Order: sequence, then C-alpha cells, then structure tokens
Amino acid sequence: MARIAREVGVSKGTLYNYFPSKAALFSGFIAMGCDQSLKHILDIAPAENQPEETLYRAGRVVMEMMLSPFRQAIHRMVMSEAGQFPELARAFFEAGPQRALNYLSDWLRLESTAGRLVVPDPDFAAEQFFALCQTKLVMRSRLRLIETAEPAEVERVVRGAVSLFLKGYAPSQPVLSS
Repeated sequence: MARIAREVGVSKGTLYNYFPSKAALFSGFIAMGCDQSLKHILDIAPAENQPEETLYRAGRVVMEMMLSPFRQAIHRMVMSEAGQFPELARAFFEAGPQRALNYLSDWLRLESTAGRLVVPDPDFAAEQFFALCQTKLVMRSRLRLIETAEPAEVERVVRGAVSLFLKGYAPSQPVLSS
C-alpha cells in the first residue's frame, strides 16, 4: 500500500480512506478494468438484433477478455492467492465474471419473455454459454500450452458455442400440417 501511495502521489492514510484494505484496492482495480471491458458487452444487444448476432458478439467480447495476456495474468494471480485471500477471489468474481453473467442472464430473460428464446433458468444458461465459449482455447491459454489463439479458431469456437446454445434454447417450431 505504501508503494502504491507513493506511485499515485498520496499518503498511505489517504489511500486507506478510499480503500480500507488491499482487497478493496484490488477490487477497485478489477472493477475499473471490467468497466472498460464490459462496456462493450453492454452495448451489444440492441433489440433489433437476432439472438444469434447478440450471442456471437457477446462471445467474441468475452473471448477477447479471457484470452488477453494481461487478464490471464490477473486470473492466475487470483487463483494462486484465493486460498489465502478468499476476499480477493470474491472481489474479482463480483467485479468481472458475475457482472458479465448478470448482463447475459438479464438479456436471456428479455429474449425469453419476447418468445425469441425459451430459457427456463437464465442464470444457469448464461453460465453455460460462457463455458461453451471457453472450449478448447481458454484453459490451454491459461496453462500457457498455446501462446496465442488464432483468430480463425476463436471464430470457430464462438460460432460453435452460439450454434449449440441456440439449438438448446430455440423456441420449438410449430408443426405445419400438409
């Protein structure tokens, strides 16, 4: 905290007035970064978009965030410290992943109400969608098994996630009589 106070040109006491703990400072840092990233997600769902387009755009934004080297470094740090500092893990989850999940589940509720999707449990479905988007690339990248994800592979993963998700939550088509 002393080093951060020096870097920003304030006293340690002033820093503690704004952030009562290291966890609160970290949470503020994560929230600021998430605000910058999630603002793209919050702008992707105009009502005129078809669900496929909105899900595709959300999947791309989330993959860009998850595959970012900087965000992966933050994720690794949180994971390594979660046992000793669970409040940091909670702050990270609430500032980033939970906000993205809340946004998507709210959008899924709206789409379900409009009859464009049938989503009995939007909170669970939001987690499913983001999990589908992580297929093949995110874990390998976090473990440094791949250095970067090829754009064509990111595209394939996101398109596949959208396709599978829509097959599970599309409204059933009425049977036409002949």
